[in-house]
Amino acid sequence: MKINETMIGDAEKLITSLLERETPDGYAYHMLNHTQDVVKNAVFIGTQEKLPVEEMNILQVAAWFHDVGYLKRYKGHEKESAKIAAKFLERHNVDENICSVVVESILATAFPQKPESRVAKVLCDADFMHLSRENYLEQAEKLRQEQKNAGIRNIKKADFDMESVQLFEAHDWNTIFCKENLDEPKQKNLELLKERIARRNTRAKMKAAKSKSYSRGVDSMFKLTARNQINLSHIADNKSNILISLNGIIISLALATLVSRFKQEPAIVAPTIIFILFSLSTIVLAILSTRPNISSGKFTREDIRQQKVNLLFFGNFYNMDLPEYEWAIGEMINDDPYLYATLTKDQYSLGKVLARKYRLLSWAYSVFMVGLVITVSAFLYVFI
Repeated sequence: MKINETMIGDAEKLITSLLERETPDGYAYHMLNHTQDVVKNAVFIGTQEKLPVEEMNILQVAAWFHDVGYLKRYKGHEKESAKIAAKFLERHNVDENICSVVVESILATAFPQKPESRVAKVLCDADFMHLSRENYLEQAEKLRQEQKNAGIRNIKKADFDMESVQLFEAHDWNTIFCKENLDEPKQKNLELLKERIARRNTRAKMKAAKSKSYSRGVDSMFKLTARNQINLSHIADNKSNILISLNGIIISLALATLVSRFKQEPAIVAPTIIFILFSLSTIVLAILSTRPNISSGKFTREDIRQQKVNLLFFGNFYNMDLPEYEWAIGEMINDDPYLYATLTKDQYSLGKVLARKYRLLSWAYSVFMVGLVITVSAFLYVFI
């Protein structure tokens, strides 16, 4: 007996009932809708391949039964599916040669596929037609989750994608229609997979590089040190301004009041001159402590390559063109060791400037103090 429409309908009812009642809860891919899609794909491809009615009927029955074995076991389900299909066909008194074609077609869906009959070739292509679908990545994730939920294996997305690439490269279409029409969209999905793997690898490399880079504590240390040195520089500048202002007022008063009395009281000439000289010396030292030192403001590309230039100090680049400065900054920020070495040099330079400021400021206060003592002593000597 041959397969007819009634028998196809019976197969549909049986498989639909089995899959609705017995599909495990954890399954996300090999469900009733997948079997229904394979049946539709098989009919579509078979029509394009111009299979005769008899082979189309065999194809539909094979398509309905091809994954029912998943209800028995996950691995090797094709053999279980073939057994269930064979029993169904025996109950319907189907000819043995037709049964063998159905069984051979179902067994051929196991990967790597090696179909021999035209029916088997169409069924294999229908089963793997999702490789060319726009929603392939979504379907692949469902399959990965299913294997995890079913306890088959808990595979990471990265490893699953790598296996999927291998599957794509090992898979070949078996029918002329699929080779001519589905190969291009299949290749697009393969490229999407490879792009996702490449992005994941790039993120992994960036993460690895970041883990090897300096910690946040280092950044905080540089910020805190820079802030403290800038505050100390402000304090030094304020002290210098106080000395300059105070001694400027003292010199003005001395010139306005004491110098005019030199003829009347010649004895105060020496103490006044001493006072003015010490005040002037204090002002000079205070000014020197606040006077900036500016370099040439130029650097060469070789200086950048050898990491000799501190690009954080304006005095090293203010005479450079903007494109050269942008290039140099790009070289620095893309090289963590160079960047942190520059920060270290900048901190060291700030420290050297501070040391000079406070050294001159210390001398200025000392001169001012000694000048006051000598001046007062001189005035006391004159009057006493």
